[in-house]
Parts: sequence; C-alpha cells; structure tokens
Amino acid sequence: MRLVFAGTPETALPSLRTLIDSPRHDVVAVVTRPDAQSGRGRKVHPSPVAALAEEAGIEVLRPQKAGDPEFLDRLRALEPDCCPVVAYGALLPQSALDVPRHGWINLHFSILPAWRGAAPVQHAILHGDEIGGATTFQIVKELDAGPVYGVVTEEIHTSDTSGSLLERLSISGAGLLAATLDGVEDGTLEARPQPADGITIAPKISVADARVDWTKPALHVDRLIRACTPGPGAWTEFRGQRVKVGPVRMVPGERLAPGEIATTKTTVLVGTATDAVELGEVQPQGKRLMGAGEWARGVRPEGKEVFK
Repeated sequence: MRLVFAGTPETALPSLRTLIDSPRHDVVAVVTRPDAQSGRGRKVHPSPVAALAEEAGIEVLRPQKAGDPEFLDRLRALEPDCCPVVAYGALLPQSALDVPRHGWINLHFSILPAWRGAAPVQHAILHGDEIGGATTFQIVKELDAGPVYGVVTEEIHTSDTSGSLLERLSISGAGLLAATLDGVEDGTLEARPQPADGITIAPKISVADARVDWTKPALHVDRLIRACTPGPGAWTEFRGQRVKVGPVRMVPGERLAPGEIATTKTTVLVGTATDAVELGEVQPQGKRLMGAGEWARGVRPEGKEVFK
C-alpha cells in the first residue's frame, strides 16, 4: 500500500523504520509537527520523525493544522491507501480522515478502551496497572474510540518508568502496526468495535500534576515519580527552589514525617504518609542530574528540613 505516515517523537521511530523496510508497503511521505525549539540554546530542530524521513529521502509535510487547505491538497495528490499514525500530536479533521481509502490507523499505547487520551502509559503506571499494551484502531472523530484491529500486551514491572515501558511498547507496537497494515491490505483483518465497558481517560500530565505530595503514601509517591519519568519530571521544593526527583526505593518500616529528609553516609531518605522512600537521582534547579548523596553533601540538610 501507499502510505503517508504521521508521527512526531522518538516513540514513533520503530514503527516508521519497520514500514520503510517493509517489502509490502511504500512510505511516500510523512506528516509531523512543525520544527520546534529544544535544548539549552533553544535552537530549532526537526522532529525525530522528520529527521529519519529526510535521512531516508522521504517527503516531509509539516502543517500547522491538519485541516490546512494546502496540506489537504498535497495529501490528496499523494493518493495514500492508508495513513498509519503513531504519536502525531495533533487533531485530525474529518476532511483529512476522508482522504485515504483505508482511513487512518492509529497505534495507541494502551489496551483500549482503557486509557484513551494523551498519556496512556503514564496513567497505567500511576494507577498501578499490572498489564499494559498497545492497540491498533481506525481513527474516528471521537477520541480514541474507533474500532480495533489488534492488541499486544506487556507486563508492567514495579521498576518501570513511563520511559522504559514506552520504549518496549514502541518496539512491540511497531510489529503490530505492520501486521495490521498487512491484514488490511489483503482483506484478512476486520476492525471490531470497542466494548462499552472499561473506558478510562488519560489526560496529559502537566508540570503542576508532577509535583510530589509527600503526605501521600509511599506507594503513591513511587508510582507518581515513575509515571513522570522522564517527562514531565517529578519535582518538589527545597529551600524555595525546585528539585527534580528520579525513581525512589520504598523502605518498609522506616518512618519519617512527610517530606522530612534524613541522610546517612550512603542514603537520603524522605518521609511520606507511610514508610520512607530512598532517593535515587535528583536535579536541582539549573544544575545537572546527580546522585542523591552528592546532592545532600552539597546542600547539607539541617535538623528536620523538609521537601515541600
């Protein structure tokens, strides 16, 4: 099939590579978000998908909106049979959905209808799900509600961050997406409606949402930090400045007041509503990522100083 691939971040790269290498399909263009500023110098860089496409000699389309007339005209001229989507990051109007004869097929990183929305992996970890997965489905106007083609599952480990889980799902999901397109092409795969029960929503987790509440139980603190790693990054305040915190280790039986910091020669413990947790890595505002012990030796917490 002639494909126009839509995606933006690194998460989409395994799928794009798989489809570029597929002997059954021809990726004639990619659609991605406009180039954006990133890094300390705030230089403008292409998205990871755009960079890979340009390296492979594939046309790159960067519409401000997927309903822009100029973009729609080019999309129609490309005559795609199908448009696979992985983390594109923008809404698709009906005028765009109507262009390919097999529609737009999305790879979504949850087992639908669970965790429809922008942050399915983060919410799966935050809510303590034991099994995650990825789903291919036909895009319709309603958010992540289209009929399903296929699913892969993945165990969620107690040490998983959203980054580590998403990395595994992006690889297994790439195989699922390729198999889905193969089945659509030869007519052996039929999409089935999603069940009406079990719908949950996974809105984007904001920076404000990522603030650690040390008055919550240790299990909640652990899940929140892992869900927000690497983005948007869990954080707390110390002496009026933000400090990002990486994944922690729960320490059963060790009790401190919520937010209270206790240091030893080898560990930095912080109190929660239940057991204390041991900090791993931290990143003070404007500084590099470092081990919690190195941070503590630099700031020398006094008495019963607390994270807020």
